[in-house]
Amino acid sequence: MISANIPQTPAVINEPVRNYIPGSEEVLSLQLKMDEMAAEVLDIPCIINGQEVRTGRTEAVVMPHNHQHVLANAHLAGKDELNAAADAAVAAQAKWQSLPWQSRAAVFLKAADLLEGPYRNEINAATMHGQSKNVFQAEIDSACELIDFLRFNAKFYEQIMSQQPVSSAGVWNQLDWRPLEGFVLAITPFNFTAIAGNLPATPAMLGNTVVWKPSGTQMYSAHVIMKVFMEAGLPDGVINMVAANGPDAGAALLPRPELAGVHFTGSTPTFQHIYAEVGGNISRYNSYPRLVGETGGKDFVFAHESANPIAVATALSRGAFEYQGQKCSAASRAYIPSSMWPEVKAQLSTDLASFKMGSTRDFSNFINAVIDERSFDKIKTYIDYAQAADDAEVIIGGTCDKTTGYFVEPTVILTTDPNFKTMSEEIFGPVLTIFVYDEKDFEATLDLCDQGSAYALTGAIFAQDRYMINHMADRLRYAAGNFYVNDKPTGAVVGQQPFGGGRASGTNDKAGSALNLYRWLSPRTIKETFVTPIDYRYPFLG
Repeated sequence: MISANIPQTPAVINEPVRNYIPGSEEVLSLQLKMDEMAAEVLDIPCIINGQEVRTGRTEAVVMPHNHQHVLANAHLAGKDELNAAADAAVAAQAKWQSLPWQSRAAVFLKAADLLEGPYRNEINAATMHGQSKNVFQAEIDSACELIDFLRFNAKFYEQIMSQQPVSSAGVWNQLDWRPLEGFVLAITPFNFTAIAGNLPATPAMLGNTVVWKPSGTQMYSAHVIMKVFMEAGLPDGVINMVAANGPDAGAALLPRPELAGVHFTGSTPTFQHIYAEVGGNISRYNSYPRLVGETGGKDFVFAHESANPIAVATALSRGAFEYQGQKCSAASRAYIPSSMWPEVKAQLSTDLASFKMGSTRDFSNFINAVIDERSFDKIKTYIDYAQAADDAEVIIGGTCDKTTGYFVEPTVILTTDPNFKTMSEEIFGPVLTIFVYDEKDFEATLDLCDQGSAYALTGAIFAQDRYMINHMADRLRYAAGNFYVNDKPTGAVVGQQPFGGGRASGTNDKAGSALNLYRWLSPRTIKETFVTPIDYRYPFLG
């Protein structure tokens, strides 16, 4: 039964961001932690039922900006270990879900405090080393956003638990907010440490148990997250972390009858494959699995002639190139009116010329490396294609060098074809394609923006004309799940801009809000009648 008394969770505010002013104690202490961690090669085991499991089959985790520097060797799970992780999750659920909800939330609230305090430098340093994020991008991700996810989810959970139906005279109606029956498979990406922590933590807080498969290129910070969860008191078997090849994990775990859900962030083709596999196995499952996915994006910036051109250029500089364009929300295509283009181009050129690129250890570098060689090669292929095309030209950047690290210079492509390859296909790197439109073709260009890509994750419009802001927002209503007015299309904040998109960009279940939590709950309605009828006859029978 649900307790009528719901003690309140601690107050929730978005975690303050450290500024890392040059020469400050914040900078010096973080650099010391980075040096300490870089001097050791970690041996990262799987964590199954609370135990370290080493398989002997390892994969090196390297610095993307210095790919000869091995940070760790991660042990890969095979079929046996993957099934053991699922078995552990299933076995742990009954005891875990029987805890009062506040006790489960307390584990993750403690984890948030550990990340805010003693583990802040470690989680940031791990993200900077292993995922090549500069100091600010690591801070807003691996520290602040992950802390916010954990604290806000506890507050959202409290709000959900307090939602109870009306009871009429002689009847007590309740909602029993149950977890799903079975295990949840969390598959997480390399680009956000916060997402990697949130995807297993959200279902777990609600009483589910989880098999967590992080990206191989994010295992360094995933190891820190798991260490924090365990120090916070997470019981054995609740979250089981397994490094594994994607096809191996899918083959072992997706057909299992106990699969209750998949919490996924990654590529659109991978999520579509998972969806098809679950559909093909639908008769095997004990219950219909919940599928929650945030996938690709081809995010836009659309400027009206009334917009401030310097604001547009700044949004492109930040929105397209922060974290090397490896954010799901990164600006990748832009529509600029011809009258504004010269000023936007000049400011954008000035901004990009001032970017410093290199190691994350140098805090003055704005740009670092892309995640791995496969990504580097894919991005270079798109740049090469544009350089060879008759209807496009690379006007800024275009240099790629993987000698020491996987460095791709921030690149701007100008095209006369609004359907050019780099205007429609996801690249996931520091490449921005711009289409300059004639003001008389404004309405037709809005249509091109809306229909120019299969994705609908984020998008931004720029205008000073209020009528035009409303008009553009209405015309592009389904083009983005996260829509920005006079701001870059990146930087969603937990509790403020719940994140997720539609079309080929995912199921739009809005991480960072209570909407996502509902997906991991299966409510039971309870009606208790205090004085039970003892005669079947209704009054109308006389």
